[in-house]
Amino acid sequence: MSDEKNKQESTVVAGATGVDTAQTVVVQPQASLSDSAAVTNQAQVLPASSAVAQPPTPAAGPQDHQSAYQTAYQAGESPWRTLVRVVSARLRATSLRTAKGITHRTLKIGVSARIFHPQAGAKGLSSKTLQYLEESIAQWVMARDVMVFMIPSVNTNGLIRPSNIRLRDYARHLDGLVLQGGADVAPESYSQQSTRPEWSGDRTRDMYELELLHEFIEADKPLLGICRGCQLLNVAFGGSLYQDIATEVPNAIAHVNDLYDQNGHELQFTAQSSLAQLFPPMATARVNSIHHQSIKNLGRDIMVEAVSPEDNIVEAIRYQKAKFVVGLQWHPEFHLTGQSDLLDCTPILDSFLRAARETRF
Repeated sequence: MSDEKNKQESTVVAGATGVDTAQTVVVQPQASLSDSAAVTNQAQVLPASSAVAQPPTPAAGPQDHQSAYQTAYQAGESPWRTLVRVVSARLRATSLRTAKGITHRTLKIGVSARIFHPQAGAKGLSSKTLQYLEESIAQWVMARDVMVFMIPSVNTNGLIRPSNIRLRDYARHLDGLVLQGGADVAPESYSQQSTRPEWSGDRTRDMYELELLHEFIEADKPLLGICRGCQLLNVAFGGSLYQDIATEVPNAIAHVNDLYDQNGHELQFTAQSSLAQLFPPMATARVNSIHHQSIKNLGRDIMVEAVSPEDNIVEAIRYQKAKFVVGLQWHPEFHLTGQSDLLDCTPILDSFLRAARETRF
């Protein structure tokens, strides 16, 4: 056969209705079965929209790559634009991994130390200054699977072992602060003199915790003050205290007695209380009471969150210029979970820890 007969021929036949009904007639080339045998041509009619089989695409050569680059340029994708897109994608992936690591990291909560001061003539361990924490406060916080660290006072002027560590370093590396209860706040800390020697308080601890408190607030970290810690929070912003409730508020109920943490009274949240929103609606709740001092004049930007309804003694406060800086006059760590007659304070702890997580970003 001639070469012309072996070539593929294509003919487009238009129907009576125009191009939309056009069909493609593909004439297949003749295939030789033998030197003397002839094979008739076969024709196949396909719709115009059908794909016609194409031969395999050859490997791209230099000219093909150049053509691809030209196409990218025509689409507005310059090499610099491509680089920016790739780098941005990698930065997003790194940011997501970092955020995941932060959100899954265990919270680290600092607890201020109680201070034992040695008495004159004491021997052995009692002759040393001790810093410690009460077990219940640590266990209450750790019940939500967070780590607790007691923060010691620091002495940068120590002659034996001086240190460059500051309380602000703890505020930088920890996620939140709990001020635990303990000794009275010294009247000198709110510009008064003690009316009785036994109410002189612990000025050394005041100085240490006041600095610690301000460092955490300046670092925008959440803070929860308990009993003494609630009173100190008020003093930190210029407020004052009743040195002794029974003496200065004679009509008040007994806020402390020999029953210690078994003593209690009713609690009422104020109308604008943010703590009230953490609990189901209730007229009053019941909390323990282990304090003979209480808040007298409010410090600046301090608002009352709850009171004792029988005598209007302040039982909870909030510093309004921070996300979570709250003081509780009672001891929530002594409220056993499931104890029906006392307020379950787990929602307050959870709110504190939630604020601690959010401040890590």
